[in-house]
Amino acid sequence: MAMTLSARDARRLAIQAQLLSAERPAAIVETVYGLTAVNIEPTAAIAPSADLILWSRLGAPFQPADLVRAVEDERDLFEWGGFYRLMSDLPLIRPDMARRPLHEYGRQWLAANEGFRADVLARLRAEGPLHAAEIPDTAQVSWASSGWTNNRNAAQMLELLLSDGTVAVSRRDRKGRLFDLAERVYPGDLPELSAEDAARERTERRLGSLGIARSTGVAQPYEALDVGAVGEPATVDGVDGEWRVDAEALEAVDRFAGRTALLSPFDRLIFDRERLQDLFGFEYILEMYKPAATRRWGYFALPILHGDRFVGKLDAKADRKAGMLRVFAVHQDEPFTRPVAAAVRAEIEALAEWLGLEVTGLEGTGLADAGRP
Repeated sequence: MAMTLSARDARRLAIQAQLLSAERPAAIVETVYGLTAVNIEPTAAIAPSADLILWSRLGAPFQPADLVRAVEDERDLFEWGGFYRLMSDLPLIRPDMARRPLHEYGRQWLAANEGFRADVLARLRAEGPLHAAEIPDTAQVSWASSGWTNNRNAAQMLELLLSDGTVAVSRRDRKGRLFDLAERVYPGDLPELSAEDAARERTERRLGSLGIARSTGVAQPYEALDVGAVGEPATVDGVDGEWRVDAEALEAVDRFAGRTALLSPFDRLIFDRERLQDLFGFEYILEMYKPAATRRWGYFALPILHGDRFVGKLDAKADRKAGMLRVFAVHQDEPFTRPVAAAVRAEIEALAEWLGLEVTGLEGTGLADAGRP
């Protein structure tokens, strides 16, 4: 029989699982283990998504250079499918790699370009790591697409070889990713798992990182949102349908203590918009792809978490040349109480300090005098 959770406990379970309660993790590896995957979207209106996600958990001790070191020097993390992941989790990913490319056109294109594939691997072996632009295009058949990848043969070959685990991202610089042979990036002494064991452990870890999730959901190309039959069945007061919960994590919900956090638009707590609406009653859309005149909250608005509720969105931009974090608006879903306003202001100031910027524009947001005598 399914257990029944209050809406409050369901929210707290989700927040706690995403390491956004008052008890912060201590280090990058611990954080990525808890989250299972950290989005890499590089848009830096405020900060690249991975940096912002880690700062939201770790706070000021975290610096972007720490992430670079963990990926490039210590090889604690690797990049695959648009996410940073623990290198120790590579055995969980390898069976998925072995199935790729998943689409028929990709398989046909690789088959038609065996010579090109061999050329790319030979160039990497001789000269890698290399950017895609440094790889000569010797394709026998060009990649056909209605989008930006049309005829970008070297880039597309590298993407396919990255997805199947033949090639890996060695590091990044201002020009983007540098690719190398996977054998020179991935360790060779990790255990091998069957596809079934790997899929089961990935799903269990995913539920652990979400706390509460649907059994089925909208398909995602690299990191699913659903958890199948793992965990325990549950219902949530006021929400239709059945959920699966991490019953062990549920035991700690009574000890939940919240805090205020500014989240990346690509944060896993808010990535599943339907789940976000069901559990938190919070409406959010990333508007950077919309015309400016049609935006409600801003180009790269950050959801504001306070305690166990989302209370608004921060519309701001890091103006690094001027040394300013420019606040354009603080959208309050409901009018902030004085304690909420003070907590949100303090978090905006903490964000600015982490970025090495001064805050400007708080006047007219309702936060100008928050927290001051």
